[in-house]
Amino acid sequence: MSENKITYDDIKDYEKLLSLAPSFLLERYAKKNTNLVLKFESKIRPFIDKMNDGQKNKLDIVLNSEIEELQSILQDAYQKSNKKQYKILANPKYRKFIEINLDEIREMTSEKN
Repeated sequence: MSENKITYDDIKDYEKLLSLAPSFLLERYAKKNTNLVLKFESKIRPFIDKMNDGQKNKLDIVLNSEIEELQSILQDAYQKSNKKQYKILANPKYRKFIEINLDEIREMTSEKN
């Protein structure tokens, strides 16, 4: 990973969290702009609490990245892994869904500071 860019290799570590919602449900949630972070808070919060400094740094980079940049990386991740969740998240029409959920993660991590 470069100093402040994130790559597919960086997000590959988080596929487990991404897979919490099967692709057909993820797309349904994305269409409705559902706050999935709240829905899966009991799984996400312990994961965030246990992150090491390197993982926290990666998360910080994601939280401070432009949505278009993240969606480009997600498209790359889909092409490399064929994981449907990446394809859904890479779709520009789900930008608001990503914003809502990143905002919730920002709020969750700011509580720790």
